[in-house]
Amino acid sequence: MPRLAFRPPLFNSASPWATTKTDLQDLYNSPFTGAVTTRTSLLAGFPHDPSIHQHTLFDSPTTSLNTYGYSPHPLKFYLDTVKSIITDTGKPQTKPFIISITGTPEEVAEAVATVSDVAKVGYNLLVEVNLSCPNIPDKPPPAYSLPELRAYLDLLSKRKEGVPIGLKTPPYTYDAQFRVLLSALKAYPSLVSFITSTNTLGSSLHLSSQPLLAVSGDRRVVYQPTLSSPARTGIGGLGGASIHWLSLGNVSTIRQMLDQVQELKGIVVIGVGGVGDRDGWQRMLSVGAEGVGVATALGKNGVGVFAKISSED
Repeated sequence: MPRLAFRPPLFNSASPWATTKTDLQDLYNSPFTGAVTTRTSLLAGFPHDPSIHQHTLFDSPTTSLNTYGYSPHPLKFYLDTVKSIITDTGKPQTKPFIISITGTPEEVAEAVATVSDVAKVGYNLLVEVNLSCPNIPDKPPPAYSLPELRAYLDLLSKRKEGVPIGLKTPPYTYDAQFRVLLSALKAYPSLVSFITSTNTLGSSLHLSSQPLLAVSGDRRVVYQPTLSSPARTGIGGLGGASIHWLSLGNVSTIRQMLDQVQELKGIVVIGVGGVGDRDGWQRMLSVGAEGVGVATALGKNGVGVFAKISSED
């Protein structure tokens, strides 16, 4: 399979701001995006509950926290939407759609087969398997576990042909975690076409700016979590500028790691995390990203952020 290339190497990553047809249409119409990524979906959709699945954006610098699961729309919604967007233009497709999916290994294998069937009739599609969401109770991100990663890759390896497959990884913070990813990829050297690094950083908490109450007799104060969450703690996934340097380190490490194994050199790295200006974009490219995804800055500034990133002097 040819090495992936994105022109320009700038687009959105899977996020709440890629949920609806309008979201995806605007991203596709932008001349400053080289691809469009859908919000992560399941075969049957995710049971979204706005009382516990939330996000907030805050400054100094621009950062986000979310307690979301996945899209409430099923995979079929996104495939139908992509076909509609392209058909409505009356012109050939101008950029790929990255269909972000998740689920059990069996569900993911079925989803990839479904996307492949659509691609066979002439659509330029990639599949991103999201194994990195930190917000699902009692289901830690599979990309931290070698047995779980292998369970996904083993089922996916049994397909004979189809769309390019990528893995979306969580932030790794020590060497053994990177080695888990490398070991899994080496066992299936021709399967994965790209790595999207990174998803949000879990176990993060944002508190309200004003204390809820002061504890009499000492200096302690009690603050209210800004968000709700499935566990009612307000703890969720941190994104945006606050994780940029961690994400940059992940992209650099993964690129160098892949380049040390001949069979894995062709895997492309998509860098995600805290890119909101041209400097951040260029930093990601400089450490080996061949595509750069934007989420928090898109949520804050809208699709115009891609023109801003591309045209800054």
